[in-house]
Amino acid sequence: MSSTIALNREAKHDYFIEERFEAGIVLEGWEVKSMRAGRLNLKDSYVIVKDAELWLLGAHISPLLTASTHIHPDPTRTRKLLMHREQINRMIGSVERKGFTIVPLAMYWKQGRAKAEIALVKGKQEHDKRATIKEREWQRDKARIMKGGSRDV
Repeated sequence: MSSTIALNREAKHDYFIEERFEAGIVLEGWEVKSMRAGRLNLKDSYVIVKDAELWLLGAHISPLLTASTHIHPDPTRTRKLLMHREQINRMIGSVERKGFTIVPLAMYWKQGRAKAEIALVKGKQEHDKRATIKEREWQRDKARIMKGGSRDV
């Protein structure tokens, strides 16, 4: 069984990934149950710095239908990320001085706890995205040629 809960596939397409980090995440009980059921979407999520802390915005955790009646789940609430102070300070410095952005790449289980893989990224221009697609297609074609011999040549 895979420990990955969700991936942000769009991030690899839209950004140059410079450095990756692992962060804990503060969750409520209904969120943990929903994540165990695989009801998490990271597509439009991002991380902001507020009061020298990291906060995850835009991650959508769909509540289960069996959620308790005395709570009112908010699927896109702001969630706090937990990291060592030195790592947070280093990330804040990169964001403020070097123009990086912080985005979540994946969420997964590690020893029974939910973890977020976040990364310092720089945005890609449209021509960079096209170059990435072209390179990926060339690698796929090259692998196909090497595997199958020279049938098409």
